[in-house]
This record gives sequence, C-alpha cells and structure tokens, in this order.
Amino acid sequence: MGVSVALAWANLDHKSYEWLIHTPIVGGVNLHFLTNDLFMVLFFGIAAAEITESCLPGGDLNPPRKALNAIIATIGGILGPAAVYLTLNMLFGSSALRNGWGIPTATDIALAWLVARTVFGRNHPAVAFLLLLAIADDAIGLLIIAIFYPNPHQPPEPLMLLLIPLGMLFAWGLRSARVKPYWPYLITGGLVVWTGLYLGNLHPALALAFIVPFMPHEKKETVHMFEEDAREHSTLDKFVHDWRLFVDFGMFMFGLVNAGVEISHMGVPTILVLLGLLIGKVAGISLFSSVAHRLGWHRPHGMGAKETLLVGTIAAIGFTVSLFIAGEAFTDPALTNGAKMGALLSITIAGPAIIAAKILKIKKRA
Repeated sequence: MGVSVALAWANLDHKSYEWLIHTPIVGGVNLHFLTNDLFMVLFFGIAAAEITESCLPGGDLNPPRKALNAIIATIGGILGPAAVYLTLNMLFGSSALRNGWGIPTATDIALAWLVARTVFGRNHPAVAFLLLLAIADDAIGLLIIAIFYPNPHQPPEPLMLLLIPLGMLFAWGLRSARVKPYWPYLITGGLVVWTGLYLGNLHPALALAFIVPFMPHEKKETVHMFEEDAREHSTLDKFVHDWRLFVDFGMFMFGLVNAGVEISHMGVPTILVLLGLLIGKVAGISLFSSVAHRLGWHRPHGMGAKETLLVGTIAAIGFTVSLFIAGEAFTDPALTNGAKMGALLSITIAGPAIIAAKILKIKKRA
C-alpha cells in the first residue's frame, strides 16, 4: 500500500511528495530520517530476533551448520547480480552506469518473506533459509554502501565504530546481570551502537542486530519463525511480541517514503537493475547453494534443488537496501531514479514466483 501511494503521489504531484518527505518536522529531523534511520532499526531488530531464535536447539537453523548453506548462497546472491549487471552494462550500457553494480545485490526482507510464506506455507524450512539469506544480504549491502559508495562529504569515521563493540559489551553485561526488561538493552547497547554507526557515517538501520542476540531467551525453540508460543516469556520473546505489530504497520511508511519515483525515469538503469536481480539472484543463489550442498554443507531438510531455485527467484525482490544503494550510486538524479525504478519493479517478481511454485509443485507446510 505504501509503495502504491508513493508511486501515485510522486507521479501526480512530485513537488508536494518531496515536501512531505524532506520538510523538517522537529529541528533537522524529517519523515525520511524518522523512517529510514529510526523505524528500520526496529524492523532489522525483529528480523535479528527471529534468526536468533531459529538458531536455538529445535529451531529451523539449528545446528548452526545448517545456516552455512544459506550464508554461502548469500555470497552467490551478491556476486551473481553484480556480474550480470556489469556484463549487461558492457553490452548496451555506458561507463556512467558502471557504478550501479551494487544496487541489484540486495534482497528485500519484508516482501521476500511475505512471498515465501505465500509460496511455501508457514512452517517450511525454506522460509527460515530465505530470511537468513536476506538479512545477511542486506547487512553486506549496507557494508557495500560504506565501502564502495562513501559520501565524499562524510567519509567513514573508523574511530566512531569502536562504539559498536562497546554497545555489545553493555548488552553482554546486562545479560550477565540477568536484567529481564528489554528497554535497558535498547537504551544502552542499542543507542550506543546506533550512535557509533551514525557518527561513523554508516547507515544505522542494523544497530539492534548487534544487540538483540544478547537478550535473554529460551534455551530451546519450540515454534517456527514468526510464530508465538504463549509459554515463552523471555526478554527476547517480549521484545518481539511488543513491537511486531508496530513494525508491520510501519512498513507502510517505509514504502511511502522510499518508493516515490517518477515513471518517466525508466530507462537503461532500470533494465540493468531488474535483470541483475532476476538473473543474477536465481543463478548465483542456486549455484552456490548446490556447490555448498555437494561439499557437505547441506541445505535444511526438506529443501531440494527446486526449492532453492524458487528461493533464488523470491530473493530477486530487491527493494529496501536496493533503494538505499541507488541513492548513493549515482550523482545524476535521472540515473538514480531510473535505477530506483528497477528496484521497485522487482516487486513484480512475486507473481512469477507464485506461478513457478505451482509449476514446480511445491508443497506448502501449514
């Protein structure tokens, strides 16, 4: 809904749309900052909580060896799109577009998870596999921004990044002291890490991903990802329970703030990003996962070649971090908006993915 409203608004009255997004609300803080730099911290925190619980005994990604295949597949899901983008750019692009290779490397966590749940059902291991892949993918995507697309006016400040391990140390101390409420973890550890990332001129959206694993949690996982167990009352469970609904509705604001691209900007960058995502993700994830499987790092039980192929297709939905990277890759607004349109159009991959699931006869696990 947020994406739809943003696209319609930006194409009907782009000036008022830009005013809404960038006009300061309090001081220098605007809606864009509130959504991308503050709200998304909670989004990635919830995702990190789900991964943490799934790595516990009984979880979808336990033993940790199960996660290795997804991590290796993530590498393929980054190298594949970059290679396809650069190859196609040599064929019909230009030197001005070469710097956009990082845009199709990302996977949208929220939309990919939604499609995966539709395709595989609630309890299929492919959902946990995809979520881990998407989180690792987006974490690397934010590193790509920091390393390959630094702001010349705000270069990375390595000294400030020392606040990250300091925040983690605070969180560890709280856990060692058996502090139960999650607020101290957010206020001390989370705020310190966020400050380190922000002042270090890196995107602070992943701040809670460094803190959430330290929150006290159950010794075993008894349910699947994004499911609640009324018997669980740990700090981690309480955090997820209290913020999940807020994050779900908040994704409307993320779509509204980031998807306002004028359709007239479609062009070569749009094609490069879209094909980089679709071809590169499917080929890279499938190939690297298969090679890892043959080398002994097996996929989760219940995932075969066709499930991996479908995961690669769903992972081609690049929206969140792809938009972040597109905003940093080019200085020409026309190229930036053209690339953003490619990231937005990747949402349409959801349709072919659902059809492919029917053709491949994927069995849902409800």
